[in-house]
Amino acid sequence: MNASFSLRFKAFIIDYILILIYLVGLFIFSVFLSPFLQKFFTGSLIVAQVTGFLLVTLPVSLYFIISDSNVVEQSFGKRKVGIRVVGNKEEALTMPHATFRTILKFLPWELSHFFVYRLIYIGDGEVPFTQYLLAGLIYVLIFAYILTAVFTRKKQSLYDIVAKTHVVKV
Repeated sequence: MNASFSLRFKAFIIDYILILIYLVGLFIFSVFLSPFLQKFFTGSLIVAQVTGFLLVTLPVSLYFIISDSNVVEQSFGKRKVGIRVVGNKEEALTMPHATFRTILKFLPWELSHFFVYRLIYIGDGEVPFTQYLLAGLIYVLIFAYILTAVFTRKKQSLYDIVAKTHVVKV
């Protein structure tokens, strides 16, 4: 049986509490224990983007890739609410399949990081039209992900449809 949007949302909240704890720890580490890391965010735009990816996006993505794959089969939040991600034939996801799904899932998140870094770099200057288009794309993806998870028959988010996965009750 497919998991409802409310179950998916509960799992999301639980997992993001764990991610928030990681981010707070990373903040404390980078501000108080290793302030040298801050220079990576204030110099080159590319260095800031790569540093953000390596310290935030990659660890969070790895958490979901490993958790949702056949290695663990459920993230902590999904285990707590009794759901898991499977392929269209109810099979556990392979590592490459879980990786593809996670890349799609976090695409708006990473695009928003890219967007914010560009806005910081622009400062008080005029925002190029392409940045407005990027912001629009981010919101379109976010709303499409949410609305498809709510309104599709199998309660699949757009990234689940593309990745040929769905979330089921265990």
